[in-house]
Amino acid sequence: MLDKSINAMVAAIEIYNKPSFSYREESFSILAINAWELLLKARILQLEQNKLASILMYEKRSLKNGALSKKLYKKTNRAGNQVSVGLFKAYDSLVSDHGDTIDPKIKLNLTALTEIRDNAVHFLNKDFDLQKKVHEIGTACLKNYLNLTRQWFAVSMAEYQLFLMPIAFLRGIGSAEGIILNNEERNLLKYIQNVESDVDDSTTDEFNFAIDVEVKLKRTSDSKSIPFTYSDDPSAVPITLQEESIREKYPWDYNILTAKLRGRYLDFLANQDYHDFRKDLEAQEKFCKERFLDPGNPKSPKKKFYNPNVLREFDSQYTKK
Repeated sequence: MLDKSINAMVAAIEIYNKPSFSYREESFSILAINAWELLLKARILQLEQNKLASILMYEKRSLKNGALSKKLYKKTNRAGNQVSVGLFKAYDSLVSDHGDTIDPKIKLNLTALTEIRDNAVHFLNKDFDLQKKVHEIGTACLKNYLNLTRQWFAVSMAEYQLFLMPIAFLRGIGSAEGIILNNEERNLLKYIQNVESDVDDSTTDEFNFAIDVEVKLKRTSDSKSIPFTYSDDPSAVPITLQEESIREKYPWDYNILTAKLRGRYLDFLANQDYHDFRKDLEAQEKFCKERFLDPGNPKSPKKKFYNPNVLREFDSQYTKK
C-alpha cells in the first residue's frame, strides 16, 4: 500500500510539472489526496501488524423487524467489494485510536487540498491568484508527505527528486490573464486565505499548511562559491543522506504504546508502576530501540520506539478486556 501511495504522489507531481497541461491543479489535487489516503492506511496497517480489518468500514444491518443489528458487518460497495476507511477517517483513527502524533497543520493542509479536489469541476484555471494558492498548498502537501514517509517508514524518496516546479517557470507572473472568478473559485480562494491567516506557519517548521516558493537564479564568478550538483562531478561537495530502517520492527512510540495498553486492559493506568515496568523492558533491544530524530546527526534528540511484541509482557501486569 505504501508503494501505491508513492506511485500516486509521483504521478501527481509528474502531471503538475508538465510543460503544458490545462487541468494541472485539479489532477494534482486528486492524485495527491489519493496518495495521502493510501499513506495513512499504510500507517494503520503498520501499527496493527498488517491486519486488513483495521482499515475496513463496518456497519449495522437492518433486521426483518426494522431494527438495526447489534453486530457490525463489513461494508461493501455496489460491486460487492469491501470498503476501506477514507482519508479523514484514517487520520482520526491514527490520532484517536492509536495515539499517533500528527501535526495539526497536516490536517488543515489536507482539508484545503480536498476542497480544491471537490471544487475541481468548477475551475476555470485562468486566475493567477488561485493557481498560486494551489501551488503553495501543494508544495506544503509534498513536504509534509516526504517527512512523514521518512518518519513512519524510514523510506527515503531522494531517488525521485520530487518537487513542484515553481509557478514562475510555468507561466509569466506579469502576464496572468484577467478574468472574473466564478462563485465557486471565489469561495475556495477565500476559504484558503482565511485558514492561512489563522495558521502560524513558517518554512522552518517540519510540517506546513502552505509554502510560498521563491526561486532566484544568479550567475557568479566568486571563487569562494561552492559547486552543488546532482552529477558525479568530483569537484562538487558530496552530500550523503542515510537513515537506519528500524520503523518496521519498532513502529510504536510512547504515545502509541500507551494508547494501545489503555485500549487493551481494564485496569491500566499510566502511573509510576507503569513507567517503572516499561523502563525495565526498554533495556531489552527486542522490545525497544532508541533512534535519533534526525538520523545521522549525533547532536539530534533521541526517541524510543517499541516492538508490538512488548504487549505480551504487559499481559502479566494487567487484566485484558
